[in-house]
Amino acid sequence: MDRFSNLKDKFKKPQNPFKDIKTPKKSLIISIPVLAFVLFFTMLPPINAHSHQFWLFFFIIAIYTTMILGPIFKVFKKLAIGLAVLAVIIGLLTASSLEFFNAKRYAAILQKQDGNFENDIKEIPYSDIPTVDRETAIRLGSRKMGELLELVSQFNIDESYTQINYKGKPIRVTPLEYNGLLKWFTNQSKGIPNYLVVDMINGDAKLETPSDNIRYSKSDLLFRDIRRHIRFKHPTKIFNEINFEIDEDGTPYWIASTYKNRISWFGAMDVNGAVLCNALTGESKYYPLAEIPTWVDRVFSAQEIIQQLNWDGKYQSGYINSRFAQKGVLQATKGYNYLAINDDVYLYTGITSVAADESNVGFVLVNLRDKSTTFYRVSSAEEFSAMASAEGEVQEKSYKSTFPILLNIKGKPTYFLSLKDNAGLIKMYAFVDAQKYQDVSIGNTVEAAYKVHLGDKFVVTTDEEIDPKDIKEKSGTITDIHSVVIDGNTHYYFILDGDETIYMTNVKLSERLPFMNIGDEISFKYKEAGENAAEVLGIER
Repeated sequence: MDRFSNLKDKFKKPQNPFKDIKTPKKSLIISIPVLAFVLFFTMLPPINAHSHQFWLFFFIIAIYTTMILGPIFKVFKKLAIGLAVLAVIIGLLTASSLEFFNAKRYAAILQKQDGNFENDIKEIPYSDIPTVDRETAIRLGSRKMGELLELVSQFNIDESYTQINYKGKPIRVTPLEYNGLLKWFTNQSKGIPNYLVVDMINGDAKLETPSDNIRYSKSDLLFRDIRRHIRFKHPTKIFNEINFEIDEDGTPYWIASTYKNRISWFGAMDVNGAVLCNALTGESKYYPLAEIPTWVDRVFSAQEIIQQLNWDGKYQSGYINSRFAQKGVLQATKGYNYLAINDDVYLYTGITSVAADESNVGFVLVNLRDKSTTFYRVSSAEEFSAMASAEGEVQEKSYKSTFPILLNIKGKPTYFLSLKDNAGLIKMYAFVDAQKYQDVSIGNTVEAAYKVHLGDKFVVTTDEEIDPKDIKEKSGTITDIHSVVIDGNTHYYFILDGDETIYMTNVKLSERLPFMNIGDEISFKYKEAGENAAEVLGIER
């Protein structure tokens, strides 16, 4: 019997370790998974050991767990020592990823090739030059929303305004978002009905209606929040920015770039692919970098590209040189813009010496879908010098310049920029020779500025088709001049010495008109507009 009693004792049901735990302690234990879920739901960390965010999440839960379970099972000291050792290991791995120890590896993260500016950058017609920057797009979008009272009371406009290429045209696209908690509660079952498209060439703003409402967005508060939705679908992926784009059929997507460390355990996080999520249905798919569909334009963020360009410029000769001797150390200029080339969007920025003088040693174009980078060794004025030069041409107006885009004008690198008044409205346009930034061509329209840049003394601006035989030239001294506002536009009427004809023109024809006085000399082209009347078509610059 003793023998069978021993066997019975051996195989009896094991003791419940929580049997003697009092109810309050049981509640504390249950709070551990509750806290883990709440933190995961709000922080959305990747379950990936190469992410600092994951380790922050882990240590919060681990420390809380140690405080609860350690005293109960009398292992507090052991758990605390284990966490301390793990923290030291994470610290060492972080230190091993620093630029100080890996300078030349950081310099090699971005690979660039030399290019030929005239061959690579095709000249575009002046009518296709994008004039709408993000600030102007926001203004145009707000105006469009203000026209639609039934929408503006329920939704706001997300101010991301992603620049993409859509059917060969540069546009900015952005979704609507719920206008606060109450509007989310009343509208979330239906979703968001529209997204906004702004044409960057002519400034047209349109609210587009997709085939179904947008149900996954950044403004949702629960599981249809796009960041939360993608995290639960892809728990191990490391994400940063999530961009809104549309495919060639106008279907809205969220593009979430994924990251992988390139150096040591945590260093040089770089894009290795992207998750594309249909904003209507929530369907998502991961693509490695080389397989991302070509309609996607924004996989790499501008800030990450600028950082990698600076690594490339600083660390070619090591970390110590970048801090002290600084021989051959370069950096990206403190601004950038985007260019639409073929079916892709490229980041443009100048490359200057670390001394930050007023000239660039060249500039780069970086494809924001695949990070292919081309360096153009073109000595030019630094962008802010060109901006100041353009502002100086109209200093009496106190206009402020936008950051320029770089164009190929007759084989020469040329900055194009807009000039805005204090209200942020575009008033004039300028072309600045990138190599001789004192050469500035200003106009009230892109066409006028372009023609002045090409050396046209008379810029004819009219919507009519005029027979060249009817265009005449005239020069003389102004004996009388007056301005009149008609339909919101300023028109000028003047008479010349010894000539009874009244000449009429619009202020858009020349920036000189508001400053012309009696006694000034003027040369212009005109067409007759009746007895003793003529319409001025172009004024000599």
